[in-house]
Amino acid sequence: MSTEKTKAARQLTGKVVSNKMQKTITVAVERYVPHPQYGKYQRRTTQFLAHDENNESREGDTVAIEECRPLSRHKSWRLVKIVQRAVQVEAVEAAP
Repeated sequence: MSTEKTKAARQLTGKVVSNKMQKTITVAVERYVPHPQYGKYQRRTTQFLAHDENNESREGDTVAIEECRPLSRHKSWRLVKIVQRAVQVEAVEAAP
């Protein structure tokens, strides 16, 4: 018998800000932090680079990402699933 300990990977949910790279997306994750002196909650945003193997996510999608081994200098997260798709707005051409 092996006594393997499976470490639970940290998962976060955020919005895709950019998908212009190949197999990489930028995900913005928001969190609320109390102000040290006044106690009012402030919104903080952190951006993570995540690996998207099939280039399936688009800008505006809400996605779940999980921590993994470093895949490049800044990329150590991978896409788990797309929670909600962004609404696609079609461009209407102006009449001449």
